Amino acid sequence: MLFKNIAYDVKAVLERDPAARSGAEVFLLYPGIQAVMWHRLSHFLYKKNMKLLARWISQCVRFWTGIEIHPGATIGRGLFIDHGMGVVIGETTIIGDDCTIYQGVTLGGTGKEKGKRHPTLGNNVMVGSGAKVLGPFTVGDNSKIAAGAVVLSEVPPNSTCVGVPARVVKRAGVRVGVDLDQITIPDPVSSQMCTLSVHIAALEKKLAELEKNNAEGNKNEDL
Repeated sequence: MLFKNIAYDVKAVLERDPAARSGAEVFLLYPGIQAVMWHRLSHFLYKKNMKLLARWISQCVRFWTGIEIHPGATIGRGLFIDHGMGVVIGETTIIGDDCTIYQGVTLGGTGKEKGKRHPTLGNNVMVGSGAKVLGPFTVGDNSKIAAGAVVLSEVPPNSTCVGVPARVVKRAGVRVGVDLDQITIPDPVSSQMCTLSVHIAALEKKLAELEKNNAEGNKNEDL
């Protein structure tokens, strides 16, 4: 089963990364694959109550790849950690099948819970670079978390979240603009700036009309 999962992980990267040229390259040189591969061993040891050895392996992998995965985390098949530097995955995290995680992502807790403290990702979830998913809630199947988003509450399936704190901008087939990935997302700050610009332009037009009417009124009084 371990070797079948590793083979599936390599195949998943080949399908999703256009820069990948061969299975050998992915297996030998991709830090995300190395981190997940060694995690599968450390998780096995963790479940067998060899927690010290499991943690030692995870810390060595952290030093080697820049990716920190607690051996207690449960990871499904086909996880692609792209680049991966700075990724942190907490002890009670559960990740479904065929998920994609980019560099700088944190799947963590808020520091207030006991027991299940970390998020659960469904199948085919994408988490963009620098995003933080914090707490013991679920991100539903086929959902997308935008780069830099901070997710603090449950995300329904087939949703896209953006912002700090994150909000859903696409759900259940209701699309916002084009199909979204980790960078082609609406910018809420830009949207608000555009709205403000429209209001300012309208106010300036009204002010100009008032000044014109006032000037004409003064001219009539002089006559």
